[in-house]
Amino acid sequence: MTLHPSIHALSLIGHIHLRRQIALVLLLCLAAMAGSARAAIPIEHWVHASGARVYLVTSPTIPMLDVQINVDGGSRRDPAAQAGLASATAGMLSAGVRAHGDRPALDENRLSEAWVDLGAQFGASAGSDRFSLSLRTLTREDLLTGAVRLAAHQLAAPAWPEPVWQRDRERQLASLREADTRPATLAGRAFARAVYQGHPYGQEPTADTLMAIGVADMRDFFRRHVVACRAQVSLVGAIDRATADRVVGELMAPLQAHGCENLPAVAEVQALAQAVEQRLPFDAAQAQVLVGQPGYPRNDPDFFALLVGNHILGGGGFTSRLTHEVREQRGLSYSVYSYFAPGLHAGAFQLGLTTRPDQADLALSVARDVVAKFVADGPTAVELQAAKDNLVNGFGLRLDSNRKLLDNVANIAWNGLPLDYLDHWTDQVEAVTVDDVRRAFQRVLQPDRMVTVVVGGRT
Repeated sequence: MTLHPSIHALSLIGHIHLRRQIALVLLLCLAAMAGSARAAIPIEHWVHASGARVYLVTSPTIPMLDVQINVDGGSRRDPAAQAGLASATAGMLSAGVRAHGDRPALDENRLSEAWVDLGAQFGASAGSDRFSLSLRTLTREDLLTGAVRLAAHQLAAPAWPEPVWQRDRERQLASLREADTRPATLAGRAFARAVYQGHPYGQEPTADTLMAIGVADMRDFFRRHVVACRAQVSLVGAIDRATADRVVGELMAPLQAHGCENLPAVAEVQALAQAVEQRLPFDAAQAQVLVGQPGYPRNDPDFFALLVGNHILGGGGFTSRLTHEVREQRGLSYSVYSYFAPGLHAGAFQLGLTTRPDQADLALSVARDVVAKFVADGPTAVELQAAKDNLVNGFGLRLDSNRKLLDNVANIAWNGLPLDYLDHWTDQVEAVTVDDVRRAFQRVLQPDRMVTVVVGGRT
């Protein structure tokens, strides 16, 4: 159905006006939120009658509600022959709904228009571990009621239209072909395969795996993984507990009939037995260099020591040791970084840089030396204090919006962290010592057993 131009224009004007109101409220409240970022953040937690675990932060300052539903349905659950299934399933949830109860069927365009009319947003995504559903709406009663009902309709009766999947798959195949022309993509794929050694964390979609995915596979994946009894529902906004429980009930109702069979265990990421080096030819102005290995899972007891230590090593931007040695002292790269990606399993430690092909070997050698020295000796007391000051002083920026606060609450829920985790985050950072960092890095990293991938440069 096509709206009459005048009706569409009125709807658009109303939506723009609504967005401007939201933006004004956000700007007025930002200073207050930032100023109170280090105050206690009370998180209410209970188990809903559906079995869903609920985490609520009541934030009355902004008349808005953000909801995130997480389930164990990320790409680590993709069959190897259908890598990309979780992401495809998430993408197709916006492709329309079937008629359900008193709610009419809507194709993808009419569904999008329905969300625009409400001034709300609903979407799905899939990471390595989580399948996530997110809802954002104003809390005015009619808008909140309409947004929750529409979201529940999408969860109850996704249409899974075959023509839309055929179209979207062609777009993804075209994107894969285009990505094959970029050296950074080739480096990332080779690095993931070598680091994860067959673990699902290293799986990436290919033309063959996308062609093996059908809408029936998405329907089955959704019904198997997106179930109420395994859901974690995080809410941040201007609602009380009773309203939150009602919202959760409406959103979980379509998911209770899916059952709750046990999911198979996923193997752990294995440590590297030896160093691996791959050099891939590529005619480009810059060589791509990646170095790393399996790191640690999110529940590692040395999480804060590793967080602070990596800030010093390569995660602190221009203040990091890698930047100082590779860029500032020798001018070998404009940008060099390192990070850990902890998940339910040991995510990768990755060091990356780009440089001229003729100096890739020198840049690689310097970077390796910096890592080896850091693992052996740890940081200096001056480096440690600077890193702690930077992290503590920047903590407020992690919580200066509803969306960021929601991400943190969902992180607490997903990883089983204490409800007062955010209240003591800065204390945990400040408690880290030089010995803590050195001990943690020596336990987690083995500089002589890392993967090295160079795309471009000497072959």
